[in-house]
Amino acid sequence: MTKKYWNEEIETLPLNNLRKLQLKSLQEHLEFAYQHSPYYGASFRKHGVLPSDLKSLEDLYRFPFIDKKVERDRQVASPLLGDLVAVEEKDVVFVSASSGSTGIPTLSPFTKEDFYEFQDVESRLFWAAGMRPTDRYVHALNFTLFVGGPDVIGAQNLGALCLWVGTIPSERLLFILKEFQPTIIWTTPSYAWYLGETAQKQGINLHTDLSIRKIIVAGEPGGSIPATRKAIEELWNADLYDFFGISDIFGACAGMCDKKDGLHLAEDHIYVEVIDPGTLEPVPDGQKGELVFTTLRKRARPLIRFRTGDIGLVNREQCECGRTHARISVTGRIDDMIIVSGVNVFPSDIEYVVRNIPSLTGEYRITVVEENHMTKFDIEAERSVHANVSDEYLVNQISHLTKTRLGVKPRQVKVLNSGELPRATHKAKRIVDLRGYKVPKEKVEYFEVKKYDKNRSVVSTGQLSH
Repeated sequence: MTKKYWNEEIETLPLNNLRKLQLKSLQEHLEFAYQHSPYYGASFRKHGVLPSDLKSLEDLYRFPFIDKKVERDRQVASPLLGDLVAVEEKDVVFVSASSGSTGIPTLSPFTKEDFYEFQDVESRLFWAAGMRPTDRYVHALNFTLFVGGPDVIGAQNLGALCLWVGTIPSERLLFILKEFQPTIIWTTPSYAWYLGETAQKQGINLHTDLSIRKIIVAGEPGGSIPATRKAIEELWNADLYDFFGISDIFGACAGMCDKKDGLHLAEDHIYVEVIDPGTLEPVPDGQKGELVFTTLRKRARPLIRFRTGDIGLVNREQCECGRTHARISVTGRIDDMIIVSGVNVFPSDIEYVVRNIPSLTGEYRITVVEENHMTKFDIEAERSVHANVSDEYLVNQISHLTKTRLGVKPRQVKVLNSGELPRATHKAKRIVDLRGYKVPKEKVEYFEVKKYDKNRSVVSTGQLSH
């Protein structure tokens, strides 16, 4: 109860000793991947490198990168788990899945030992954020194949009383917060804001009627943005702690301590590099670049020099809290992916939906907006000239299929005539990002619906409740 760290020996390991531990782990990990993963064996030989070539951590630059596309392609090439894996399927006890730019979920496998160590890291991060066995904890994250779902076990390992709430309607969640008086909740920054405002609208005083004293957030950058963090903390009268996870490795792998100056990365499990995404050359500590992660212990599917697509920086100076592990700050993405309520949304996900509705032309545009600290998106799509269904039907179809595929639905759906969206001869501009611009309030809660006569002339307009 009074200890400062979950695992003091590891978390405060002197920097020289930490680097020695990483080097030893990395040498063993590369050898394991080379010997047991068909992909890595072939890839290392193709690039003319062997695990024995790694004499120092800096030698890792000689090994090839992989990215999300490689991960997906190898899974398709060798179903179910792909040939990146380094164990037999009988040794895999858990898989999470993330949506991506194809119709195939990207699986992340765990052995029993992988899963145990994953949850021990969660306990470490929870403890650093101030969770103790006396706390009541609400885990308000998706449990359906989402890698963050099992993180609740890390809180149980710590000794907290855990409520496996998942993603439920706000009214039900607020009832639980009032009935059971939990002290800590984990959700996304945008939902923390939305839930607080919803509570106020219901006449709930967040400061006196509820007992939430800490809010853990992840999945969106907001928790590390001072203005957003301050706004949520003042709304709830609670401390906010930001976590960072990556579905390709495991749930939260970095989190804030009470100093709130970056997120401590579990460097005994992950080695981090920062590169210039254009030149692929390393950039100095403290300078922004693309984060590249290499697993050091995960045996089910090692990831060697995995390009995350996240833009951030690394601070390797020892934190005032006494922890020696590097702190990362994630500031954005290098691609067109947007994060909505903690869910990764790619333009190709929307394309998958739109192009599977026969009554649409397949052209689409996504507009990204920010409302009350929440990221939302609109979809515009074109009806085919041969379509014989109403716009209202298409609006509902697009919204429903997007929610089914991604777990989140658009703020608005607009159905246009064929040819109204701009065309491009090379690369279409699918996303219009209006975050930072004022959004008309009247568009917040409704879809726009137009009704046409047989000549496609507008005869009336209306709004369909979101």
